[in-house]
Amino acid sequence: MSCHARSGLPLVDAVTPAVLTLSGPVARDEVPGLCDDVRALLRGSGPRVVVCDVGGLGPPGLAVVDLLARLELTARRAGGRIRLRDPDPALRSLLRFVGLRIQLEGEVEEREPALGVEEEVEPGQPSV
Repeated sequence: MSCHARSGLPLVDAVTPAVLTLSGPVARDEVPGLCDDVRALLRGSGPRVVVCDVGGLGPPGLAVVDLLARLELTARRAGGRIRLRDPDPALRSLLRFVGLRIQLEGEVEEREPALGVEEEVEPGQPSV
């Protein structure tokens, strides 16, 4: 697996999340280094998100799921998250199948309602 941070390590501006580009095949001995990269990218005052470009990972499998789970855990321990860019549809399905919830670029976070969507209120109660 090869990777690089498009914005460089650890230079991140205050608005744009860092991008870590991952390409396959996944080598188990590279995972600790990638976790270190995520930790480094989350340091400082920039966004608390690292975008992982997974378009070049190739066919998804359990090794890819393991890698993404470890990167997400590392990010959460550092007070951040990872967000996937360009995941293969099969990878999306595999992540759902194993129950790994990782945010995808372009999706609204679970805690935030989509723009223009109103939450339902009980009849007779004023809307907020």
